[in-house]
Amino acid sequence: MAPRARELTPDRSARHLFGSEMRRLREQAGMSLESLAGVVRYAKSSLARYETADAMIPPDLAERLDAAFGTDGLFVKLYGLARNEFHPDQFRRLMELERRARLIHEYSGQLVPGLVQTEGYARALFQLHYPRATEDEINELVAARMSRQSLLTADPAPDFWAVLDEAVLRRPFGGPAVMREQLARLRDLTLTPTTVVQILPFAHGGHAMVGGSVKLMTLGNGERMVWEENSVTGTLIEEKDVVTARQRAYDLLRASALSPKESAAMIQSAMEALPT
Repeated sequence: MAPRARELTPDRSARHLFGSEMRRLREQAGMSLESLAGVVRYAKSSLARYETADAMIPPDLAERLDAAFGTDGLFVKLYGLARNEFHPDQFRRLMELERRARLIHEYSGQLVPGLVQTEGYARALFQLHYPRATEDEINELVAARMSRQSLLTADPAPDFWAVLDEAVLRRPFGGPAVMREQLARLRDLTLTPTTVVQILPFAHGGHAMVGGSVKLMTLGNGERMVWEENSVTGTLIEEKDVVTARQRAYDLLRASALSPKESAAMIQSAMEALPT
């Protein structure tokens, strides 16, 4: 007996409505997921996840579905709404993409990126963000963040490149000892076979990425996407023109930042300026 199809919930969000309409029209046309996969050239397993809203909708799928079902732009309109929504499972999607990425480029204007945070620094951040959390809850958050960092020592490890605003060095979290340990880690990562860390000094002035953090990921198949994050939300961007614009802005920052050697010297200086 075939497994019962999962019940859909189109009232939850535009993404869920997209999946519900996809299944409705597929079944109305008498098509299986496998036959639709052959038409739109997506894997059957991927289409199943889009129908149940278990994965973010790829940018080009909407037009392919409109062509397959003759729906005159319905899916393009639904995708336009869905791509602007923030979903809790986007972070799970981010972690999946991080694991698949061969290149990870980050800019951060205020905080050390999660992939290179020390345990003490991460704990201090979580305690500030979640002041009512229990110690066990904080421990779980810290453990989850530390587990993500294993990808930087995987075989093969992705190439990781971070451009950090000088403010990241000057804004201490967790006290001098915690901050000294964190800065030492950044200094040691400034130039290794798989990592580069550069500091963008205050003297550079304004730039296009000021105000938050940006992560650009390139997968093994060449696909690229961007994760933008502020203090409370994050957004995954897959539209090619937007990704290209963010990459150009990042490349300009990278060209304007201090060299790895100069960055290591500035990080060391910030360490020495911390009170003992």
